[in-house]
Amino acid sequence: MCRSIKTLRPPVLPEEATEDDIRAAALQYVRKVSGFRAPAAHNQEVFDRAVDVIAEATAELLAGLEVRGASSRKAG
Repeated sequence: MCRSIKTLRPPVLPEEATEDDIRAAALQYVRKVSGFRAPAAHNQEVFDRAVDVIAEATAELLAGLEVRGASSRKAG
C-alpha cells in the first residue's frame, strides 16, 4: 500500500496522466486518509464513492492546469 502518490502533470510525468494513473492516485489518497488498505464490507460503498469523487476532481484539476515554460499545451 505504501506507494507514494506521484505528480501527474507534465513535465514531471513525460506524458499526460492516464485514467489508471489518476484512479491509482485517488485510491492511494483514500487509503492514506481513511487508514484502511481495504475497507470492511460496511464501508466499501463510501470508500469507493470517495475514490470516484477524488479521481474526478483530479482529472478536472489536471485538465485545467496550464504549465508554463514546459510547453504550450494543457496537462490532462
